[in-house]
Order: sequence, then structure tokens, then C-alpha cells
Amino acid sequence: MGKSKMPEASQENMSHIPVLLDEVLAVFAPVHGKRIVDGTFGAGGYSRALLVAGAEVVGIDRDPSVLPFANALKADYPDRFTFLPGTFSQLDDLAGEQGPVDGVVLDIGVSSMQLDEAERGFSFMREGPLDMRMSGAGESAADLVNGLEAEALANLLYAFGEERKSRRIAQFIVAARQEAPIETTLQLARIIEKAIGRKPGDAHPATRSFQALRIAVNAEFEQLVQGLFAAERLLGEGGRLAIITFHSLEDRIVKRFFDPDKGAPTQSRHLPQVVGEERRWVEVAKAKKPGSVELERNSRSRSAILRWAVRGAAPARPVRMEGLGVPTIRGNA
Repeated sequence: MGKSKMPEASQENMSHIPVLLDEVLAVFAPVHGKRIVDGTFGAGGYSRALLVAGAEVVGIDRDPSVLPFANALKADYPDRFTFLPGTFSQLDDLAGEQGPVDGVVLDIGVSSMQLDEAERGFSFMREGPLDMRMSGAGESAADLVNGLEAEALANLLYAFGEERKSRRIAQFIVAARQEAPIETTLQLARIIEKAIGRKPGDAHPATRSFQALRIAVNAEFEQLVQGLFAAERLLGEGGRLAIITFHSLEDRIVKRFFDPDKGAPTQSRHLPQVVGEERRWVEVAKAKKPGSVELERNSRSRSAILRWAVRGAAPARPVRMEGLGVPTIRGNA
């Protein structure tokens, strides 16, 4: 990242370096002189790299803990960096007032910084309050774990975490909370491990359940869909949208958003053919995953997938969930 000074928190923990950084920079190349929105600012890794490469950057994030990183970038690049508090689902309203935009980058999901802060309650590896709220407001993971009926909790874990043993986990959670409220991350992790066991070499048994709770608490799928359509509204023809996801559910949404025909039902050759809708995104790139060097440097990058595309000339679509493969909780509309 050149000689530009990094925020202290980034120097202390290099896991804050964003995944697929070189690939993201290549999406917007040549970067110099372009105006790019970093819709999931986090610790500012993408923003800083884009600024070093000569871009003007607008950073957006709903997490108030990112302010030290944003202030550090503002001090280093007062004329080319702007930070706006808010969610990336609002990025067209927020960044649209700043002027024309050439590109948008979104890094979906929980950040390494949030995982490393035990008091945020995202990690099943660190003791902390069972929170998981990115904005610090609204319903927490503890509220869901202690308040949902067994069936509703099981359906949530299955839909948002693809946890096949969701019913057994929910039964153990309900039994445990009858003795005392479940208030900490390790308390919940131990209950899940007791429910389904743990085999040597496998991922932690609480991985999928914690993912599901985090997604539910922060309405992440809704945020993702809203953010995709916001980027479609914001970008003009030729603008580029790069999105990094970390599990198959998110990646499926992005894939179908860029290419709606992927989620369309198969047409019978014996019936009149339905003409597909006008393309909003062209030059849709194939999915890109981290290489061996990056995987060795940062194990958290192993599930990352980058997809990107170029905005076409067709007008933006109205927001809709249909056809994107957005998971829904059974029994919910």
C-alpha cells in the first residue's frame, strides 16, 4: 500500500487487510481519477488502497466503531476521502449527493475487526455478550436465542445458516434457557457443541448457527438485495460494481442479480419463448477466489468470492426479491 500511513489498529492486526485486494483494484483499473464508493468501509482497507492508487473515495458504514479508521483516512486524504455513516442499502441516497460515481465495492458480512472484538459478540471463539449487532441498535442475538420458540429458532438456523441439525440445536437451546438465560457467546457455543458434537478437523459446530443469528440480527440478506439495487440506481452506463461474499447463500443472490436468467425457470421448447428482460449488467465476470499465496497469509479469505460486472444502459429495475434465491424462514412471508 505504498508509504501512506495506516491507522494504528490496522498496524496492530494485519488480518484487517481486505481479501482479494489486488483483484478488486484490477476491476476498477485504471483507478487514478475515478470516484469510487466503498459501501462497507470497515477498517478502510479497500478505501486506503484505492486512495493510494489515486481515486476519490466515499466510505459508508453503519458501525460507529469504524470512525477512528475513517478519521485517519480523512487526515491523510482530506480532499479525496469522505465518510458517510449509514448502510450500503442507502448508498445511492448517501453517495449520490456527492457527485457522479464510477464504481462501487461491497465486502459483505462480518469483518475481521468485528470478529476480533469479543465485546461485539460475533465470535464463538471469544467470550463476550451475545450481541452481534453491527449498528449497536435493535434486537440482539441474545433476544432471538432466548425469545424464539423452538420451531421458529430451528427454522432460522436452517434457512440462514444451512444448519441441517437445526432442530436438535434448538431443542438444546430451549432446554438450557429454562435453567438460565443464554447471555454469552461461549455459553451458546458450548450448548451447540453439546447438541451435535465435534469431530477432529471439522469446523466448529457453532459456525453455521452463529452465521444464521448474525444474518438475522442485521437483516443481512435484505441489506444485500437493497444494496445491489441501490448500486444499480447509482451507477451510470460503464460504472463497475465489485462484490465480495463469504458464503454460498450470498454468492447465489449476487450471481442471479447480475444475470436474472440464472434464476429463471427453464422454458419448454414446445411453448412460445419468453423474451428475457433487458440487461442492466454487461461483461459479467466469472467468480474469482483467493490464490494460494493469499490463503497462506490469511486463512479467513478461504471462503471469499469476488464477482463484478459493468453497468449497462438499461434503466434501473425496481427492487424485488423474487428470482434471487433469497433464503426465507419457513412459515414467514
